[in-house]
Amino acid sequence: MSEALAPIDPLPKVWDPDTRVGDMLRGRRGLVVGIANENSIAYGCAAKLRAFGAELAVTYLNEKSEKYVRPLAEELKASLILPLDVEQPEQLEAVFDRIRESWGRLDFVIHSIAFAPRADLHRRVVDCSLDGFLQAMRVSCYSFIEMGRLAEPLMTAGGALLTMSYYGADKVVNNYNIMGPVKASLEATTRYLAAELGESGIRVYAVSPGPLKTRAASGIAQFDELVEAAVSRSPARRLVDIAEVGRVVSFLVGGAASGMTGDTIYVDAGLHIVA
Repeated sequence: MSEALAPIDPLPKVWDPDTRVGDMLRGRRGLVVGIANENSIAYGCAAKLRAFGAELAVTYLNEKSEKYVRPLAEELKASLILPLDVEQPEQLEAVFDRIRESWGRLDFVIHSIAFAPRADLHRRVVDCSLDGFLQAMRVSCYSFIEMGRLAEPLMTAGGALLTMSYYGADKVVNNYNIMGPVKASLEATTRYLAAELGESGIRVYAVSPGPLKTRAASGIAQFDELVEAAVSRSPARRLVDIAEVGRVVSFLVGGAASGMTGDTIYVDAGLHIVA
């Protein structure tokens, strides 16, 4: 585990950009969904949110994944560690019921889950199956809508909902296939939720990292070539890391972003600006 991602309580002795802001999220409570291992974008977000003082509830997909997620959640001193498979009836409701019982309120939700059946992900969009498309939409997009609906009554003092997108939502990326339309729907959903929940003081964002070597990304065909192209084309000539994504997420959750909502925020070393 890198020093930049190590759980920080108290703050680190070595220099880190995060030490300059300290406890800006002290007292905030939030749900992080999507940690699979220490390379997950969701873990980078959780580590930085915790570093800035937030209290966390963390979920794991199933019994198999729990053995990887629970040690990370415990290092982060997560107050709640709960099972969540959004395709299983009533599991999502159970998570929010537990948050209501334990905390009584919620300040933010980090939605960092996506899925498409491998067979459909590796086909052309025109050839994908109806079942595969519906499952990809169910897990990757509709679950964000559900989380927004369940979070709203708990965000009595306002809050923030964040999801993870990708450049392939806006431009055609080779081998991204079915996930392109799915992520485009997710970004549109972000805008509509922002419009609907704004009067309740709830801000909504899609964060769009560049390609990262996560377990989910490993399912994309020729992913190594995608990474090489990103490095060669981005203005910074590099990839971002999950800690950098986590810092941006922490900014969006915090009060400094109070004047922003509905946006897709790119954290990709400038890749999205290059034609």
